[in-house]
Amino acid sequence: MVGQRIGYIRVSSLDQNPVRQLENIHLDKVFIDKASGKDTERPALVDMLNFVREDDTVVVHSMDRLARNIDDLRKLVNNLTKRGVKIEFINENLKFTGESSPMAQLMFSVIGAFAEFERALIKERQKEGITLARQRGVYKGRKKALSKEQVLELKARISNGERKTAVAKDFNISRETLHKYLRK
Repeated sequence: MVGQRIGYIRVSSLDQNPVRQLENIHLDKVFIDKASGKDTERPALVDMLNFVREDDTVVVHSMDRLARNIDDLRKLVNNLTKRGVKIEFINENLKFTGESSPMAQLMFSVIGAFAEFERALIKERQKEGITLARQRGVYKGRKKALSKEQVLELKARISNGERKTAVAKDFNISRETLHKYLRK
């Protein structure tokens, strides 16, 4: 039996273009997350894991698009291959079927460890850059999700008895962000 080819795409921010990751690759279905890879509780990833069946092949641009650390990567790949699902990483030119050779497992571990190391270096450089920018007085932090006028409207709507979930949805913010604005 021939399964489906399922694409998984992850970009870290809303303004990144997800299409380029699996461009010109035949896929029967694609799942796209616009979220950080720091954990595996991403909506499209969960949906993809629930969708795939035995004999399907999951196609991912590169290992770091699936997971940011080697432990999560190994768990995801093992979870899929134990269920009879193959996984293919385009950038690294690696395929895992559950019957992978010792050499493929070594490559998986080494490449995954390098991806995790690279991510740690990026975070370290980012932290150093923010510290230096703060010292120069030019770091302003993350842009606020809502303007002052929107915050006033949000507070008024909540005080008028509207449901927090509905208000958060209308402002395109999480409930946690809504609660932060309400505490100010």
